[in-house]
Amino acid sequence: MPIGKKISQLVVRVRASVPLLAMDALLAAAAYCLVLLLRVNGEVANAQWHAFRLFIPLALVVHLVANRVAGLYGQMWRYAGIAEARRVIAAGFASGAILLAASFLLWNTHMPRSVIALGALVATFFLGGVRFQSRLFAFNRGLTRQRSGIRVAVVGAGEVSASLVREMLNRTNEGLVPVVLIDEDVRKHGLAIRGVPVVGGTRHLSHAIRKYGAQQVVLAVPNADRALIQRVAAAADHANVPLRMVTGVNDDEPGAPSVRNVRNLRIEDLLGRNQVVTDLDSVRAAVEARTVLITGAGSIGSEIAQQVAQLEPDLVVLLDHDETHIHDAAASLNAPTTQVLADVRDRELISDVFTQLRPNVVFHAAAHKHVPLLEEHPCEAITTNVLGTANVLDAAIAADVERFVFISTDKAVRPTSVMGASKWIGEQLVLSRAPAGARYCSVRFGNVLGSRGSVIPTFTRQIDGGGPVTVTNPSMTRFFMSAHEAVQLVLQASVFVEGGEVFMLEMGSPINIRELAERMIRLSGRTVGSEVPIRITGMRPGEKLHEELCAPDERAEPTAHESIVRLQPVALPAEVLDDGVRELAQLACSRRDFDVTCALFDLVAAGADRRLSNLVDVGAVEHMETMERSEEGR
Repeated sequence: MPIGKKISQLVVRVRASVPLLAMDALLAAAAYCLVLLLRVNGEVANAQWHAFRLFIPLALVVHLVANRVAGLYGQMWRYAGIAEARRVIAAGFASGAILLAASFLLWNTHMPRSVIALGALVATFFLGGVRFQSRLFAFNRGLTRQRSGIRVAVVGAGEVSASLVREMLNRTNEGLVPVVLIDEDVRKHGLAIRGVPVVGGTRHLSHAIRKYGAQQVVLAVPNADRALIQRVAAAADHANVPLRMVTGVNDDEPGAPSVRNVRNLRIEDLLGRNQVVTDLDSVRAAVEARTVLITGAGSIGSEIAQQVAQLEPDLVVLLDHDETHIHDAAASLNAPTTQVLADVRDRELISDVFTQLRPNVVFHAAAHKHVPLLEEHPCEAITTNVLGTANVLDAAIAADVERFVFISTDKAVRPTSVMGASKWIGEQLVLSRAPAGARYCSVRFGNVLGSRGSVIPTFTRQIDGGGPVTVTNPSMTRFFMSAHEAVQLVLQASVFVEGGEVFMLEMGSPINIRELAERMIRLSGRTVGSEVPIRITGMRPGEKLHEELCAPDERAEPTAHESIVRLQPVALPAEVLDDGVRELAQLACSRRDFDVTCALFDLVAAGADRRLSNLVDVGAVEHMETMERSEEGR
């Protein structure tokens, strides 16, 4: 840069600083004069005035130099914050220290050193006030303007909520006014953040909404658990005000959240559960530097691929007969990926894929899953869910796959539908054909939130269309789990495998479907009945009123993870299973839907007979053990 331009820029900066320099000098002189007058009750002796006249030029020079060194000139004070406030304090402290040190050397004791110390403090206050007055008055003006906006009750009084309150008060275009804070920590009750009072815990929320006239509730608690969300939602629902929540932030990131992080509550938030803790080291050890093949790139398969890709596998193989599923799932993976366009029903092709790629770990998620549709097309259910599983399983055995996980469903427990029965046979195939000592298992869980064709997207579509929302039975319940959580637990279960098990994921309490529909309508801001009606349609073929995760005869054992249970199911004899699968294959190939359904449930009945026999055996054993303990007690 030319010397002339540098000089001109310096001149501009100096000119801009001259008014503030003059103001600082005037305020510093006024501060020391005021303190001196107060110190002697307004009666200043001649000797003290003489000392003051000698002192004040040096004090002004020291303050101005200290301010310059601290960077108090050339700032845009309208946007100043904590860092700039620290600079003002540091400059004032340094000035006072220098002047006190100089007082022992440069002038007589007629100038009280208490005046020097207190004068430096008052001067710092004056100089800081000049710089921050625009921020202070702007805050007050903003607060006054926003009193006409939407009055908000904020749940949470931590770093996130403090940042959110500050953002609401400072912004003029969002129209949000924080009027009250709610927090479970009793130590915060009676305190305030930026003038907004903390009045109690969530049990006081309904009363606080009415008392302060809140028109909206914002939940500002990072990673809020299901219980807290439900309590807050119930209070907001009772007060007939909408609930929104802050997402994408953590409480250890002060200043991070803003109004942009506030979104409407979704039904998934109410059905979600506490964050799952996964032993990533053990899961990583199972897939790191290995080839992992995933069949089915739908909601579960794509989520498995996403989580596996983060554990540094050597290769992720996505196999599906739907090119769109594969393409979409692979596009977001941050790992070496191979896409295989293939149908699990093609036994020869599946065998060739396994022979060529030699996967180490297989997650078999490909399946037909829609209960009413498969009741009408049982042959399709058999060819994909039974024969397709057999093809993948046999190919895995031939390729010496180390670890095989079959994704099952709660509908496989005492099945009443074609879909559930076909998945039960899939579990039986894994139990029967897994090589001795191999780590092959099935993992069973309920409905996945937001998956294609599930109840929540269906309800959302119906609500958006004005209704009616269709519910098959007002008493029907279902288990729900997010895809992310389900896959975390599937991966964790895969490292617990010893061989010949079915793992069950703890799904929490079942959700009443009618209550779910009503809550989703209210969350949309509409009224149940008058604006969006609910229509009871009657149960569809194959549906259960209530699903189960474990049959009475299946022995349940805890694992190292509280959300995963190991089951010891009753297995069909291998010859019975193989004969039944061969018959199903012949009937399905002949497209004999009625005969396929009959044969399918004949096989299920054989399993039920074996389970009943097992129940009797287990009951007898337990009875004998009880008798023996009683005898020993005598």
